[in-house]
Amino acid sequence: MANRTWTAGPSDAGLRLDKFLADPARLGSRARAAAALQRGKIFVNDRETTTADAGARLARGDTVRVWMDRPGSAKRQTSLGDDRDLPIVYEDEALIVLNKPAGLLAVPLERRGDARSVFEDLKEYLRKRRRPRPLVVHRIDRDTSGLVLFAKNALVHARLKTQFARHLPERIYLAVVYGQPEPSSGTWRDHLVWDQKALIQKETHPRDPRAKQAISRYRVVETLKDASLVEVTLVTGRRNQIRLQARLRGHMLVGEQRYVYGPDSLQTIAFPRQALHAARLALDHPITGRRVSFEAPLPDDLVTLIAKLRRS
Repeated sequence: MANRTWTAGPSDAGLRLDKFLADPARLGSRARAAAALQRGKIFVNDRETTTADAGARLARGDTVRVWMDRPGSAKRQTSLGDDRDLPIVYEDEALIVLNKPAGLLAVPLERRGDARSVFEDLKEYLRKRRRPRPLVVHRIDRDTSGLVLFAKNALVHARLKTQFARHLPERIYLAVVYGQPEPSSGTWRDHLVWDQKALIQKETHPRDPRAKQAISRYRVVETLKDASLVEVTLVTGRRNQIRLQARLRGHMLVGEQRYVYGPDSLQTIAFPRQALHAARLALDHPITGRRVSFEAPLPDDLVTLIAKLRRS
C-alpha cells in the first residue's frame, strides 16, 4: 500500500485507532493495523503512535497517516532462527533494540565471565551476517527485563551516547513496589555515589565531591494489595537508580535482593527478581533525526505477579 492520509469523519468519532485502521478501505485487518503500529508507521495529527495507542479514541477531524515505506520500519527481526532466540524489537542500518529477558546480562561482566549476555548473542547474530560487532549504548541490570539499545557503527554510537549524556532520550520503567507512594506522582531527587568495592549505589551529601545527582519522575499506575504498580521516568540514568530511590522512600521493589535494609525491609511478597521492567525508550534517530520510540510489553512473570496482587 502507498503512503496515505485519512481524516476522521463524524461517524469515526470515538472509534478506536486500530479499528479505524482495520477498515477494508484502509489497512484491511486488525493484524495489519497492529503490525503498522508496532513498526512506527502510523501518525495521528503528525504524532507518531505505538501499540500503546491502539485503543486511543479518534475525534472528528483527526488526521491519520500511514507511512508504509518509512526508513528502517521494514527491517524488524524476531529471533536468531536457532535455539538461542534474540528478542529484537527493532533493527535498521544504524541501531538495534532488544527486549532483554530477566536473568541475562546486558553486557559481559569480568566477574561473571561464564554468564550469558544479550551482547554476546547479538554479536554472534551480526557475525553470521558479516556485520561488525555491536557497540553498547546503555545497559540495564541482569534481573531487570526490557529494552536495551546498541549501535552498529562508531558514528551512531557517538551520537547516541551524546543524547544519553544530555538526558534527551525518554526512558520509562514499570516497577512493583511495596506500599503506596505519597503523593501519587512527583519527582525523586537524590545525590548518589557508587561504591566500587561493595558494588552498590549509596546516598550521599550534595557537597560530596563524588556525588552525582539522580532524578526520576514517578506516578502510581495502580494500587495493589500491599503494593503499587509505578511508572518511573528517568531524567538521569545512574546505575541501580530506581531501585535505590524507591528504597530510600520506604517503597522497596518487590523481589529486591540488593537494597534490602532497615526496619521496613521485610519481604512479604514472593518474587524471584526485582520487579522492574524497561518498558519504553524514545530518542532522536541518529541518522534521520526523527523521533523514534520502542516499547516492550510486561513479561509473563510480572503480569502474573500483578494479577495475583489484584486478587489478594
